[in-house]
Amino acid sequence: MPVQKGRDLLLKLRIGSVFTTVAGLRASRIALNAQTVDITTRESAGRWRELLSGAGLRSASLTGAGLFTDAAADSAIRTLFFDTEVAPWQVVLPDFGTLQGPFQLTALEFSGDHDGAMSYDLTLASAGELTFTAV
Repeated sequence: MPVQKGRDLLLKLRIGSVFTTVAGLRASRIALNAQTVDITTRESAGRWRELLSGAGLRSASLTGAGLFTDAAADSAIRTLFFDTEVAPWQVVLPDFGTLQGPFQLTALEFSGDHDGAMSYDLTLASAGELTFTAV
């Protein structure tokens, strides 16, 4: 896979029945996690750890920083944060695929310099089953 441009990663929120780009991320990080279930016993071969396949808790989180696309996007995201609602999101990874599912906005920060645009930092935590669709 060729090197990808980080600026092409998009964050979309479902507003009504359509996923709308709400933020261009200047910096971002997506973490996919899977906890394990240890089933090791004294009889485990060579006393090597054994794990239960298909068990455990899976989760995802996204942290990002950037600029909102417009005032409507800014408003939608602020409303989600203050209402602590879970909403459907899409994370578009260019030339890789789309991660989609319910997320809760768990952190929202605004910052700005006197001679620049206001920017944001946000954190999303998965709140249900996620799907990944490859390009």
